[in-house]
Amino acid sequence: MRRSAAVLLALALAATALPARAGSEPAATRKPVEKTFLIPAEDGYGVGECLSGGPSECGQVVANAWCESQGFASASNYGVAAQDEYTGAIDGAAPVKSAPRPLRITCQD
Repeated sequence: MRRSAAVLLALALAATALPARAGSEPAATRKPVEKTFLIPAEDGYGVGECLSGGPSECGQVVANAWCESQGFASASNYGVAAQDEYTGAIDGAAPVKSAPRPLRITCQD
């Protein structure tokens, strides 16, 4: 009697453990999350000099700090945003005074 009760208990535990395990997704199959932020070039903090000068140690440090403050692990890309990233690339009349292009930081998990 004790042996059959132990076998039933073991089967019950195994049956409840298998569905819980089958629903969990391994970390390797999760899609990486990326998000691109557009930051005004003249935001008043002076980070534009580091981010707009091309790949540099200063730019990477600033971009990583920005991403960490937004809840991401690090920056995968940064620099001056292309026109089609912030205007939709719509042709139109040229503005009288052009504003500096915004900066772009792409963050990743």
